[in-house]
Amino acid sequence: MRAAFLSLLALAAPAAAKDAMVSVTWLGHAAFEIVSPAGKRLLIDPYLKGDPATPEAFKDPRRYKPDAILVTHSHFDHSSDALEIATLSGAPVIGVFEWVKTLGLPEKQSWGGNVGGSFTVGDVTVHLVPAIHSSEPAGRPLGFVLSFNDGRSLYHTGDTWIFGDMELINELYHPKILLFNVGGGPYGQDPKTAALAVKKYFKPDAIVPMHFGTFPALSKEEDVREAFKRDKRLQIMRPGETRSF
Repeated sequence: MRAAFLSLLALAAPAAAKDAMVSVTWLGHAAFEIVSPAGKRLLIDPYLKGDPATPEAFKDPRRYKPDAILVTHSHFDHSSDALEIATLSGAPVIGVFEWVKTLGLPEKQSWGGNVGGSFTVGDVTVHLVPAIHSSEPAGRPLGFVLSFNDGRSLYHTGDTWIFGDMELINELYHPKILLFNVGGGPYGQDPKTAALAVKKYFKPDAIVPMHFGTFPALSKEEDVREAFKRDKRLQIMRPGETRSF
């Protein structure tokens, strides 16, 4: 009986791991809170208090208790609340080395790196990958790939334009969840270019567009739907909405 019971446990364990979900909450613009299958919380590009698209209930920095804060680059609409949330929560900030150093955080919270580097946060490995953009006052722009222990991964592109190394990002990490810049205007790739990037370089299960609709110069939701109209993997979220993958 004991042997039979242990066999049943062994069969059930992989199924339980497979059924664990990745939770994605869009906070507006490029800001997301990701919860891993093991419950680790990662806050990406926290621009909240000043974001007109962020619901009021999500603007208060005190509500967040992340295990790590990830910042793709130093522009205000990606980094403005990172230091305050880090100070309140004690969470480390992951970003490019030169910019993280300017925050003046304690060493244990200053997780600066560069392209090709990685950090471990519980069951998540955070990979720093290239992005084509700018970043002032310090460092360079990044994207992040989050690899989970169950074998899946998520790619947050940051403010990048389409570039050839996306092929390598897919080859190395095979991201199944894409959080993709579609902002357009004078600041980055438009929805049509984003749709081309996905078609050319990736094979995801879900595409979550971001960085649109926040300001008048950016793409609107209808622009995004038009560009991806034949792609059933598109999942347009509302700020404050949570979906599980």
